[in-house]
Amino acid sequence: MEYVYPAIFHHNADATFTITFPDLPGCVSEGKNLVNAVSMAQSALTQWLEYLTDKNMLIPAASELLSVQTNDREFVNYVRADVKDGRAVKRTVSIPKWMDDKVVASGLSLSRVLQDTLTQRLQ
Repeated sequence: MEYVYPAIFHHNADATFTITFPDLPGCVSEGKNLVNAVSMAQSALTQWLEYLTDKNMLIPAASELLSVQTNDREFVNYVRADVKDGRAVKRTVSIPKWMDDKVVASGLSLSRVLQDTLTQRLQ
């Protein structure tokens, strides 16, 4: 699921940036420069929302960009997060007996092999 939240980028005296999300108290990140700050903001937002999803917690609505107050060393910009629900689900999978025998003999995890293969195919 995709989300977009406003983030406040505070330009620090040492040219770094501190990023906060008004709708997500406690979701904070920092960047060495503007390019790094944008990347770090996206990573922080994604991880924060994945945590809320994993814990079945309410994900608050995003504020409108123009409603976010800033000071003279700050600007606000939308940050996008593509959140994947990482919770495990059980599925019934059928494979040939000979293949199952080889999986067991090799010590492979069938679930891990399936996840790895699907991750490669779906990217």
